[in-house]
Amino acid sequence: MQSTETNLQLRLWTVEEYHRMAEAGIFAPDERVELLEGKILCKSAKSTAHRSTTGRIDYLLKKRLEKMALICVQDPVKLNNRSEPEPDISVVKINPLDYADHHPTPSEVYLIIEVADSSLKLDCETKAKAYSLAGIKDYWVLDVVKRELYIFRKPTQTGYESQVIVGENKTVSPLEFPDLQIRLSEMLPLM
Repeated sequence: MQSTETNLQLRLWTVEEYHRMAEAGIFAPDERVELLEGKILCKSAKSTAHRSTTGRIDYLLKKRLEKMALICVQDPVKLNNRSEPEPDISVVKINPLDYADHHPTPSEVYLIIEVADSSLKLDCETKAKAYSLAGIKDYWVLDVVKRELYIFRKPTQTGYESQVIVGENKTVSPLEFPDLQIRLSEMLPLM
């Protein structure tokens, strides 16, 4: 039996077009969207566990990486011409202009962290692929449900070569800051 479907091609958007849509008011002021691989994705509502975890990570990293890196919360990172996600946390190089003339790019990113409560599959598959293609060397997904951290490293054009899952009693360190020891439980909401 032959498929009656035709080969539909998606019209992929560029970062420039995405910005023009936002400036034209196509997105509602409170609409949460991001551009990933040319597709505009609606972001899910934040649970209290997600918000709490993001806040804990932000506070922890700002305190421990003061004067070594800039910690951004849900701010855009321009991966390429077709991807500008807004990760929950991005640890980027300090810029004297505080990125007034551009969003951080892969060469300026030390670490990206996504907090997952209902988005684990999206974060570990779709976003991991996009971050790997862009050359992000250190990408973490913190699963607040199972209280585990997925660490993705060694990016390639087909995905990350290394993926490790650690439990909440373990200690981790970002690649760029190996002396920074973080107990996973410090990032998770209290139980």
